Amino acid sequence: MFALVIFLYSFTSSRNSQRKLKKSEVIFVGQNSDFIKQETVNKLLIENKTDVRTIAKEDLNLNKLENSINKHPMIEKSDVFVSVDGVLKVVVKQKTPIARVFDKLGSFYIDYEGNRMPLSDINTARVQLVLGEITNKNKKQLSKVLKIIYDDEFLKKNIIGVQILSNDDLIMTNRNFDYQIEFGKMMNDERKFKNYKAFFQKAVLDSTLYKYKKINLRFTQQVVCSK
Repeated sequence: MFALVIFLYSFTSSRNSQRKLKKSEVIFVGQNSDFIKQETVNKLLIENKTDVRTIAKEDLNLNKLENSINKHPMIEKSDVFVSVDGVLKVVVKQKTPIARVFDKLGSFYIDYEGNRMPLSDINTARVQLVLGEITNKNKKQLSKVLKIIYDDEFLKKNIIGVQILSNDDLIMTNRNFDYQIEFGKMMNDERKFKNYKAFFQKAVLDSTLYKYKKINLRFTQQVVCSK
């Protein structure tokens, strides 16, 4: 009986591995699902073959397929597997752009992990605009500042642009008022933003925001305004 079970299992496994795939299916997860087409992922799945139905299960290298898909500059991670009914499935999580950079070399996104992400041919993300030079020196801290803005609903709506000066100071612009936000050095970030939010909530009540040209956040103990 034991030998019979082993034989049947081996026979079934062999027959199953020789079967051709029925089709491929791409599933996008997460909030960002519109920067890459399903056709692009399908091409990465079938590699040099023209039809997924010509591929036998035994010829699949799922780890290789995942690594190939994960190398795409729009994709954060993927999971590739074959369902019991012979469908090659890939679950894809795309990268999350949090800012768009304009510099002398062109334009690109910064994703949530602080890495460079190319622009998409099919969609444009509505994110912070960044002007200036990103260097190895300021890249990490700038990414932290941009993540704070992205994760805060008020800051995300209020601040629409960030300029990097030659000394790595930051100047920010807001959506509804004419003043500039002098952020200063990229340090004490959370404290500065906390001060700005407290100031804004108070000043917007008495309409004094329209009088200011600059809001200085350099000093962590106070907010200095200039008309």
